[in-house]
Amino acid sequence: MEEKILEILKQQEKAITIFELEALLGTEMPLEELTKVLYHLEEEALIYHTNKDKYMILEDSHLKKGIMHANQKGFGFVDVENQTEDIYIAKENINGALHGDLVLVEITSKKNLDRQEGRILRVLKRSSNRFVGEIHFQNEIGIVKLDDSKILMEVLVTRENAMHAVDGHKVVVEILKRISNQQSEGKVVEIIGHKNDPGVDILSIVYQYEIPTEFSADVKEELKKIPDHVLEEEYQGRKDLREEEIFTIDGDDTKDIDDAISLKQTPDGYELGVHIADVSHYVQEGTALDSEALERGTSVYLVDRVIPMLPHELSNGICSLNPNVDRLTISCVMQFDWNGNMTSYDIFPSVIKSRKQMTYHCVNQILEKNEVPNGYEPFVETLKKMRDFSQILRKVKHARGAIDFDIDEAKILVDENCVPTEIKLRNRGTGEKLIEDFMIAANECVASHIFYMNLPFIYRIHESPKEEKIKEFLNFVSTLGYHVEGKVKDNHPKTIQKILQSLEDKKEYKILASLMLRSMQKAIYSKDNVGHFGLASRCYTHFTSPIRRYPDTTVHRLLHTYLFDQNLSSHTLHTYEEKLIYIAEHSSMKERASVDCEREVEDMKMAEYMEQHIGEEFEGMISSVMSFGLFVELDNLIEGLVPIKDMNDFFHYDEERMTLTGEKSHIEYRIGERLVVKVVRASKEEKQIDFEIVKKVSSENESSL
Repeated sequence: MEEKILEILKQQEKAITIFELEALLGTEMPLEELTKVLYHLEEEALIYHTNKDKYMILEDSHLKKGIMHANQKGFGFVDVENQTEDIYIAKENINGALHGDLVLVEITSKKNLDRQEGRILRVLKRSSNRFVGEIHFQNEIGIVKLDDSKILMEVLVTRENAMHAVDGHKVVVEILKRISNQQSEGKVVEIIGHKNDPGVDILSIVYQYEIPTEFSADVKEELKKIPDHVLEEEYQGRKDLREEEIFTIDGDDTKDIDDAISLKQTPDGYELGVHIADVSHYVQEGTALDSEALERGTSVYLVDRVIPMLPHELSNGICSLNPNVDRLTISCVMQFDWNGNMTSYDIFPSVIKSRKQMTYHCVNQILEKNEVPNGYEPFVETLKKMRDFSQILRKVKHARGAIDFDIDEAKILVDENCVPTEIKLRNRGTGEKLIEDFMIAANECVASHIFYMNLPFIYRIHESPKEEKIKEFLNFVSTLGYHVEGKVKDNHPKTIQKILQSLEDKKEYKILASLMLRSMQKAIYSKDNVGHFGLASRCYTHFTSPIRRYPDTTVHRLLHTYLFDQNLSSHTLHTYEEKLIYIAEHSSMKERASVDCEREVEDMKMAEYMEQHIGEEFEGMISSVMSFGLFVELDNLIEGLVPIKDMNDFFHYDEERMTLTGEKSHIEYRIGERLVVKVVRASKEEKQIDFEIVKKVSSENESSL
């Protein structure tokens, strides 16, 4: 009945009374019952009940619902779905909402104002009832200061509810009741550890994102039934590839190896084999293992640890494609002509025995320096053929419009106490690119096969960027004096590719590429295929990392069901049609939480690293200019703020040109300029670094940097 009411209200041009709605429904539903249904829809913020006792769809009213994003200064913004502009909420209009809450907002600004402003009427759904913070006691009352500076609330805990916590303990606290907008009463539900204990700082962030660190008793019980080697009966129905030259290439510290590769030259071109650990064989639907893997969604990679999606017995053991042992896999073997066009393929269950566990470092020594590390001699020729074929595939991708942002990433090295000792750029060499190209080929092949069978599936999609976002970027680039090729309305990957190519030789290219990336939409999982804009791919999925991503495990399960078991019953298709909606949405949400957690840990460790370098000078580039100051990114990707209040002048902010100009000195600062800065403040707790400007780097010196 609720769906029917919503459909009727959507069709109306104006609000209608309950009696008009009753007539349109054409049912014998008692008025009292209809009133209850309408009240429930109003509580769920799906409809709006006007002052004139009429009803309409909420989106058609002056009310909006969205996610609250708080600022540590007290104000906030509400993100409304399908609305590009967020709504500013002044401190006095927050009405007890916390960062991350789903809220109902009333628009208060006039229509002719540039910025939408509003006030929060009520919280529809709390983002969480549990928070992480540090406890200190005053007169037998524990005061928990929350780690998240955007949540302006302290939690009071009695001794009885403190689980014997002591001053300085990092704790997980659950809210029992709100005392005021800034104060709540709570209880400690878990003690993470003392703030000075090694690794507790990272664990506190992990708990903040509600990422589980332990597996349940049910999972541990199921693990006892999983063998640590391939059993005789498990070879049946699989193609035996154990005599083939198959190997893996990963990072130096990788223990969860889920992809292996092979390559042969044929009379017509190349045969590329991508062999992926068959995780779904061991993680069966309906088991505790599967439920927990789904709940986690992804493995989380932090500076000193991995929080795995699957227990180590699987991720590092029977599922990992370790060398010289039999492993169950799903293989995607593709035939290509000499120009890199796929001519045929086969997807099948297999068993392999990896010949060698290679590392990117050693592979890059061979392919970039022609130096052969010990033990790699038998594979040199194959690796060189792989490099050549990878370059062919890359040209094909580039020709269709695939975008390579080539954004740098930082690698943070820590000691045994988790204290950062060095921060440097991650190397993305020939070996890394080779694996990336081969995995993309396999992901496209698998996705296309199921798509053309017209079966329920889970895709990795990347929607086209919004026209206004690209226009804003081009307008900004023009203020730097650069003219770029590309029509905004021609929303094709090649347009973005051309824009980036025209900026490649500019000194601030890395910053501009990063800004362009931020103007794009985020890739997500979906059961509906709309293609992958960034890869210029009509059909894409994630098939190649089932140890660390649940969507990949799901893809394997679907391949078993549809292709290998030939189970295409209407019941099966209907079940997956419904289930994949949740899996896609949940996996996208967990991926976002994982990325945010990883970034927050990196920000904290960078700030901790710079605590050791206060007073020292570094060179970097202005990465962003704001009304309150400018951000400078050092060459190792550490970013800090030069606060405008610490700059020796009154500076005017030009939002369109993104510049700060001194009123007396007339000094102008803009994105892309290189500066020498001094570290004046750094706080691990606040995850912030402050610089002061020493001098600009002259353009004559830039070429030698």
